[in-house]
Amino acid sequence: MSIFKAYDVRGICPQELNEEIAYNIGRAFADFIKVKKILIGRDMRLSSEGLFKNLAKGITEQGADVIDIGMCSTPMCYFACNFLKADASVMITASHNPKEHNGFKFTRKQAIPISEDTGIKEIERAFNKRKFKKSQKKGKIIIKKVMGDYAKHVLRFIKSKNAKLKIIIDAGNGMGGIEAREVFKKLKCKVTEMYFEPDGSFPNHEANPLKEENVRELRERVLKEKADLGIALDGDADRVFFVSDKGEIIPSDFITCLIAKAYLKEHPGEAVTYDLRSSWITEETIKDNDGRPVMSKVGHSFIKEQLRKVNGVFGGELSGHFYFRDNFYSDSGIIASMKVIDIIAVERKKLSELIKPLKKYFASGEINSEVKDKDAKMKELAKIYKDGRISWLDGVRVEYDGWWFNVRPSNTESLLRLNLEAKTRKLMEEKRDEILKVIRK
Repeated sequence: MSIFKAYDVRGICPQELNEEIAYNIGRAFADFIKVKKILIGRDMRLSSEGLFKNLAKGITEQGADVIDIGMCSTPMCYFACNFLKADASVMITASHNPKEHNGFKFTRKQAIPISEDTGIKEIERAFNKRKFKKSQKKGKIIIKKVMGDYAKHVLRFIKSKNAKLKIIIDAGNGMGGIEAREVFKKLKCKVTEMYFEPDGSFPNHEANPLKEENVRELRERVLKEKADLGIALDGDADRVFFVSDKGEIIPSDFITCLIAKAYLKEHPGEAVTYDLRSSWITEETIKDNDGRPVMSKVGHSFIKEQLRKVNGVFGGELSGHFYFRDNFYSDSGIIASMKVIDIIAVERKKLSELIKPLKKYFASGEINSEVKDKDAKMKELAKIYKDGRISWLDGVRVEYDGWWFNVRPSNTESLLRLNLEAKTRKLMEEKRDEILKVIRK
């Protein structure tokens, strides 16, 4: 299977992605992007330093300069690409994946993501051919530090700098600890740090807050220490999950509702994007607060593209990505955290109270099934449920008055992913089992 995926390059080190491959990807990317300055950031993974040196070597041999910002989170890399006016960027990270993994996220200037449809396939072709242009002049490496400027940027997103909330943050030994420490020292919140030291061996747990076992300790500590809020960042800190004062993991579409509501108070009539797996309550909340709901395909490159297209003020994804127009249309776990702290402080309510009115529907969660012919199975579902309102925005989505479902294919595996929601638990369970029976027969 190719390491060139729909949104990035990803592989197990050193079997699938190693220093020689990084060198040739550097050359292929430089030839493809044809610019003078390419910014590179990297996370704390054990393989990141070696990959950086060889990626940078490949880029400079093609005549482009490299701006080296050192170890950073993915959101900081996006910020630096804009702040330093780089022509393109590469972030070396495998995000929330296990320690053996690593990868590259590519962007154009202004941190506009490069996906399968906008260049990754071309980079892969150039990499496979190994017929690179010969440059007369070698590029140089320029070292830049942006942490202080990035912290100032993040702090612009919070008004309640004097809020004295009790917060527990689990950085999972990823990159979020460094930036959280820098940002929170400017606030009055009392912060308990969990696993802030960057460590690519992930000695405590995987830096993937999507898995419940990785958030268990945070939940226990929020309850034990009577904290107002728990924050769980993933490995490269572009995703975040929140734990309420009652120790419950808040679904990300509920956080989208809260942040959208806050933004729409100041920006009535503006567009808010959300991915098509989100609860009905998301669209309802946006409309109820004089906003324009815009549904998007799943995936950071699609949501960012959609957000730019409609000039949306904010966007949220069920996977814990939150996107901000004033953050160059990019996602940031730490900025989403600033917004949630602000909301709790301004509303003077506990997070558990703020989300209570949003608990209106019953969701199945995402359920994966191994399927040989994904397209045929989705067409079969569309035929069976043809009396519903059908959309092919991302896989097949069918909507009825009392329930809806979406079945979409994985980009990298022979899996179909089901998300379903209904007005009652009984109906949700009944329809979930009914559709899984069709998918798995």
